[in-house]
Amino acid sequence: MKKQQVIEHIVNWLKDYAQQSRVNGFVVGVSGGIDSALTSTLCAMTGMKTYVLEMPIHQHVAQVDRAQEHIAWLKSKFDNVSDARVDLTSVFDAMVEALPAEGTEAAIQLSLANTRSRLRMTTLYYFAGIHGLLVAGTGNKVEDFGVGFFTKYGDGGVDLSPIADLYKTEVYALCAELGIVQSIQDAAPTDGLFGDDRTDEDQIGATYPELEWAMEYVAKGGDANSSELTTRQQEVLKIYLHRNRVNQHKMVPIPVCVIPAELK
Repeated sequence: MKKQQVIEHIVNWLKDYAQQSRVNGFVVGVSGGIDSALTSTLCAMTGMKTYVLEMPIHQHVAQVDRAQEHIAWLKSKFDNVSDARVDLTSVFDAMVEALPAEGTEAAIQLSLANTRSRLRMTTLYYFAGIHGLLVAGTGNKVEDFGVGFFTKYGDGGVDLSPIADLYKTEVYALCAELGIVQSIQDAAPTDGLFGDDRTDEDQIGATYPELEWAMEYVAKGGDANSSELTTRQQEVLKIYLHRNRVNQHKMVPIPVCVIPAELK
């Protein structure tokens, strides 16, 4: 990958889209993770207003520390960056108190994890509306178009997706090129939606390089039953295909019931 050229391409794309949309810049949720670090940095590089929000909800202390370290780094490099911290813990707790505890414990915890993401989306759009900004998404290619590892109308609810054509390994490569803080580059990827230190690999059952291999293998028409696959490759492919299938509702346009002309 031609890293500097890719960086310049994304920055120009962001700037052109914002100017055509007649907005002032971007708002980005910063989590202490690699994807939001790259996205916020690319937005800042446009020279347009870049508002970064930290939105903790019972957040693990390491994630908070990384987010604050990245924000400080951004503000030291770009004078167009401003930030705010909106602690949504009490809002989330009020929702938990109001919602009935229906279903299995696992289903409840997953639904509440998605609720956290949707509260953050609402907060991002609050600031976007006030300041005339676009909400910049932080999803990468595997998450957005491979396994659907995002919350529908949560972190998937954005105005534009500057890094959604980058694999996770490419995200890391660009972060290294830009000199983004080392603690973020070294941290295991996590969605931070459960208030603990579980990683994306813990949840998915495969690493991002493994998922990238599976995505490429499927895209090239690879045979899932090939005898040339190792046992681990078969396991990863099974994980990838299952998540890709069950999360199609996130990755395809919302279905519309079209009324035949003769019925109107």
